[in-house]
Amino acid sequence: MKASYSPRKVLVTGGAGFIGANFIHYLLRSDPHVRIVNLDLLTYAGSLSHLDGLADPERHHFVQGDIGDRALVSQLLSEHDIDTVVHFAAETHVDRSITGSAAFIQTNLVGTWNLLECCRLFWLQERHYQPDQCRFHHVSTDEVYGSLTADDPPCHEETLYRPNSPYSAAKAGSDHLVRAYHHTYGLPVTQTNCSNNYGPRQHGEKLIPTVIRTCLAGDPIPVYGNGRNVRDWLYVSDHCSGIDTVVRTAPVGEQYNIGASNEWANLDLIHRICALIDRLHPSGAPHDQLIRFVPDRPGHDWRYSLDSNKLEQQLGWRPQVSFDDGLEQTIRWYMGL
Repeated sequence: MKASYSPRKVLVTGGAGFIGANFIHYLLRSDPHVRIVNLDLLTYAGSLSHLDGLADPERHHFVQGDIGDRALVSQLLSEHDIDTVVHFAAETHVDRSITGSAAFIQTNLVGTWNLLECCRLFWLQERHYQPDQCRFHHVSTDEVYGSLTADDPPCHEETLYRPNSPYSAAKAGSDHLVRAYHHTYGLPVTQTNCSNNYGPRQHGEKLIPTVIRTCLAGDPIPVYGNGRNVRDWLYVSDHCSGIDTVVRTAPVGEQYNIGASNEWANLDLIHRICALIDRLHPSGAPHDQLIRFVPDRPGHDWRYSLDSNKLEQQLGWRPQVSFDDGLEQTIRWYMGL
């Protein structure tokens, strides 16, 4: 049974990053009443340029700061009378977590705990809000479920967590904290776990932007191992609509997977991108001649796949952007077309 919740004053953490910024664009376009406070530390992955062209910039207020700053978070909740938190802020790059895990523990785990504690004190103790008056939404990843074989079924919401990298372990810990704050304190929470996102504004270190950038520059395209690792690819605007659907209509305490049932081996995806760039940017074609295989990274998970049936059946959400359309839109954005 669908619930009904209407966010009005929303704190978005990590709103200058890839998915967070796209969510702010989406929310300002789709809801003319909502006001947004955007808290982002502006590390290497965040950029204010991601917020250019907002539908109604007067309803967006940016604050540079750390989600681990207790005084700042408490001040923002009170000063702006925040009723909804949508929590994107996280360190997300697996390779970086392998070479330096401390930031991942501090941001993903301790930072999430700080947000939960501030919301608990403000909403439940100071304001005495009821469950239908506030919402904490936590954005997580398919990587917490661990690696699948080629024959394993997609992961559902009851699949056992088996994180394999410092990044996914820190995200798994934050997921458990969110659940615990609901069951222990009654904090009204929801959670989503998404598959690999792609689309405009993604940082250049991720796979699809890396392939586009190297193709356009005529540089080698690095491919880990034999390129057969499999990921499910979700267009970022579909992810944003899924999050919004859960925030507004999911019962508190529920967790939903957001995937696209769009699995691709990395090497096949790279060939597809190269073929599209051959058409849009013929200079240098065929671009797949740039592919170079490099040593695999440590602990590289073989396959991720999500079962989104719960979200589709209970809340009526489905992805709207086809992979061909989403991939071409993404390439055109990076090409400035």
